[in-house]
Parts: sequence; structure tokens; C-alpha cells
Amino acid sequence: MEHIEQAGVHSGDSACVIPSHSLPPKVIDEIRSATLALARELGVRGLMNIQFAVQKGTVYVLEVNPRASRTVPFVSKAIGKPLAKIAARVMSGKTLRELGFTSEIVPSHFSVKEAVFPFARFPGTDILLGPEMKSTGEVMGIDKSFGLAYAKSQMAAQPALPLSGTIFLSVRDSDKSSAVRLGKGLHELGFRIVSSKGTARQLADAGIPVTPLLKLSEGRPNVVDLMKNREITLVINTPAGAVARSEEVQIRTCALAQRIPVMTTIAAAEASLEGIRSLRQHGLSVRALQDYHS
Repeated sequence: MEHIEQAGVHSGDSACVIPSHSLPPKVIDEIRSATLALARELGVRGLMNIQFAVQKGTVYVLEVNPRASRTVPFVSKAIGKPLAKIAARVMSGKTLRELGFTSEIVPSHFSVKEAVFPFARFPGTDILLGPEMKSTGEVMGIDKSFGLAYAKSQMAAQPALPLSGTIFLSVRDSDKSSAVRLGKGLHELGFRIVSSKGTARQLADAGIPVTPLLKLSEGRPNVVDLMKNREITLVINTPAGAVARSEEVQIRTCALAQRIPVMTTIAAAEASLEGIRSLRQHGLSVRALQDYHS
């Protein structure tokens, strides 16, 4: 499974996709090779949970746990095999060959796990994700394309991704180049973009139509006013550090109260863009889980 959020977000809080949608084959082969080597060296009989990080093509092992993880039921649904049952029988003495499970299953469809959070029950809580796990549940979206699977996962987790309207886009300096790419894609889909002054300047320089907004401390109208007036359909806001943190928290908590979807990482924003594009191009369809494995 590939995390959609970057390393540093707890695995229980990160959206995940199986199979990987962006890692190059060379990296996947190295992960597969390292997994087999670690399992054999540790003598694990049953299930094993490994977390890897990839930076600039280099694969790092973060941790290895000789146990099951909370994602086993999700992976079982994604590949159509009862992994916990198979593992329990292996632990009791059966071999994988006897159980008829000797090759890796790489599904032709995409399955996305999205975390469900209790933030709505705690007004004023910052929804920013980090190494401390905050989720209390998870949902699954499944489809032939990554974009549609991701969009379905957002529908299940709520609130769903918008298909039109106005998007507030404000990112930290290190994400400005990514904001241009996002802004271009959103503009091509017909969204109106409003932004903080710094991000708006970057978008305007790239030829992307954008309306700059006042900061909360500078007066009104600002993004909180627009959200309360139900004029914003999606918020993309990556954290800029302690100095801007107070206003960012207000923006994110207001979006939560108004049930407006919020993306706090570029990776999640890009996945959302792909989800919206897929929904616009192909529409929504539903198949039974059994049909994917028949």
C-alpha cells in the first residue's frame, strides 16, 4: 500500500492506495525484495507489518513489526483473499502451498483507504495531521481508476469532493510551485480560485486567474466570511509554521464547522484534483465487491 500523505503523518491517519499509483517499478521491486529478505531473516510465521519511506528514489525501512496491522481487513477486501484466516492456518502448521496461496496478487482495480476523524465533535480542534494518530475509523473506495477510488473514499468519509464552485488555495512557500500546478488543473476544470496574497501572486504570475483575499487580521471580507456564506466548496491549506498558525487554525476549523472538505497536504490536494477530474469525465458507478474478484 502506498500512503497518499507524506511521511510524518501517522499510518492510521493517512489515506492509502493499493496497488501503488505513483512509485516507479524499480522502487516497488526493491520494497518487495527487502520485504522477503526481512521476513526470511526474522523467521516470521504469519503476518508481518513493515513501513518504508522513499526519498529521491532511495528506500528506507522505518519499522518492522512481526504482527498483523489494522489494514489487514482492508487489504483482504482489496485483493479478495482472507489474509487473517490464511495467516492463522500458517501459524498452526499449514504451508502456503497447501493453502493454494503462493503468489502475490496485484489487483487491476484501485482501492483507497481513508481515515475518519472525530474533529466535528471537538469544535476548535486543529485538523492538521502529524505523527500522533487522531482517526477513529476508516472507509474504503474502490474503482478501476485511482481518481474514482479516491473520490469514493471521500464520499464515504464525508464531506465529498465538489464538482464546481470556488476553491480557497493557500500554501506555504515550499509548496508554491505545486500550487501553480494545482491552480492550473482547477482552472481547467472551471473552478474559481481565491487565495492568500502570496499564493495569489504566484498563480497570477503563471497566468492563472485568481482573486486575492485579505488575511483574517487585515479586515473583511476574508476566507472565513466566504465559508460562512457557503461560497467556498474546497479548502487547500498547507501549514506555514508557527507564525501563521493562528489564522490557519481558524480557517481549517471554520471549514470543518461548515462541512467543507479541507486538504492540508499537497499530496492530498493532487489526489483530490485527480478525483474531481475522474468524476467529471466518467461519472459515478457502483459494483459489488465480489464482482471485482470474480
